[in-house]
Parts: sequence; C-alpha cells; structure tokens
Amino acid sequence: MRFGVVIFPGSNGDHDALSAVELGLGDEVVPIWHKDRSVDHVDALLIPGGFSYGDYLRAGAIARFSPIMDAVSDFANQGGPVLGICNGFQILTEAHLLPGALLRNGSLHFVCTWVHVRVETDRTPFTADIDPGSVLRLPIAHGQGRYFVTPEQYDDLIKNDQIVFRYSDARGEVHDDHNPNASVDHIAGVSNVRGNVVGLMPHPERAYDLGVGGEDGLRVLRAARQSVLQAVRA
Repeated sequence: MRFGVVIFPGSNGDHDALSAVELGLGDEVVPIWHKDRSVDHVDALLIPGGFSYGDYLRAGAIARFSPIMDAVSDFANQGGPVLGICNGFQILTEAHLLPGALLRNGSLHFVCTWVHVRVETDRTPFTADIDPGSVLRLPIAHGQGRYFVTPEQYDDLIKNDQIVFRYSDARGEVHDDHNPNASVDHIAGVSNVRGNVVGLMPHPERAYDLGVGGEDGLRVLRAARQSVLQAVRA
C-alpha cells in the first residue's frame, strides 16, 4: 500500500500528511510535485492543506490548472481513493471533482482550533471502517471553509448520501454553536457520487498521534488503507 501526497507551491500540510502516513500508519508514502504528470505508482492520493499559489483569485482556483491535476482526475475517474484536506478540498471543488464551493467563514475571521465532526456515512473509502454517528476530534485552520451548495445540489447530496462529515459537539449533536464557519447544514466534508473522492475542511493528518493533540485522524487514513487492501484481495 502506497499513498501519494500532491504538493503545490504554497502547500503547507504536505509534511503533516507524509508524517501521518509514514509514522502514524507505518505505510509507504511518496511526495508528488504539481508539475508531475502521473500518479500511476500510488494506491491512494492525499491533497493536503495550505495556501496553494497564495490563494490568489480564490483558494484552489489556480492549483486546479497544475499539470498533475489531469492525472488526479483520471485516477479519481477510475475509482482511486482521493482525499482533499482543507486547501485540498478547495482544489477538488474548483476542479469539479467535488460539488459545491468553499466561501469565506461566516465570521470573516480565520479560525484555528479543534472541533468535533460526526461521521455521516461509511460508503467512502475514508470512512468505510468507521460507524456512522461516530464523533472524531480534529483540528481546523482556515479562513475560507464555509461550505456552500445550491438548494438543487444539496438535494443531490442527500439523495446520493454524499455528506460525509458534519460539525457537531462532542456528543455528536449538531447545532449552530458548533458550526465554526457557518457551513450549509453544518457540512464539514462531502464525497463525489461514486464515493471515492472525499474532501473535508478539518485536518485528519494533524491528528495521528496523542503527542500532536489527538489520533482520531488516523481512523480516516486507516479506513482508506483497509478499503484498498480489501479491493486488492477481492
């Protein structure tokens, strides 16, 4: 099992992602530069957080045109597991691999703290090993994390079971006091229709060991590993 971490100019979560896989999971992981044109040598992709291209125009708007993104799209269209984290989530929406958009936080302030998210579905490779209703404690750090979809897109998310994570309190209850960026329906993460591409604003790669504040994020990465291994054995 080998993960790949795609790195853009301005990425700053790449070393967290590399460390989470190597030290947390104990799996092989390789960096993939944005000018590369192939991801054929990996089994799962992580698109890390940061400020790709300085967030000029909009967060993720320029990165979607990087040479590597054609290979990322092909990999996703073939069913490969892809996880976009924070800026990675923004890039995947800009690339139309995920629905919706990430707008400025409702408070208009950058938010850096730990939050709880409730797992809403186990139909994705990144939640396949986690019971729906489980609550994970993960860090966030963003200024443009308010998830937005049109009413028609929201209906599709519900119909297709594409809402993967919602912000909640520690007991898993959803209410406005625990929606850090005023996202639509407290949505913290979604998938594509097929379920193999997932994006979320919280950072599972920064919660892979108690020494860095928590290890709930490791459950997300471990689920992907299990899904890939089961697919290989099937």
